[in-house]
Amino acid sequence: MRSDETLKQLRTHKATLARRFGVTRLALFGSIARNAATSDSDMDILVVFDGPSTSKRYFGLLFYLEDLFGCPVDLVTEKALAQWVAPLCGAGSYLCLMPRNGKG
Repeated sequence: MRSDETLKQLRTHKATLARRFGVTRLALFGSIARNAATSDSDMDILVVFDGPSTSKRYFGLLFYLEDLFGCPVDLVTEKALAQWVAPLCGAGSYLCLMPRNGKG
């Protein structure tokens, strides 16, 4: 699957993802984002919820996306990712994963 196809599908389901799961932002990363995915690749998605990342929201979204795309999804919350990225960044450094202005 190519990144443009994936992003188009995500945009099509944007309202449903917000209403059902409280999704405010999504970012695609990994092999699909780089257009380097193989038939064995999973889909890597960063998610931000409008409130707590409850099990119901997290797993509901995970299963929804796996059904939608027909492949395994590695769903990562912004908070969980920050724990991994912070040690890799020096003082004053940051990693901009996606715009916060909602465009795109």
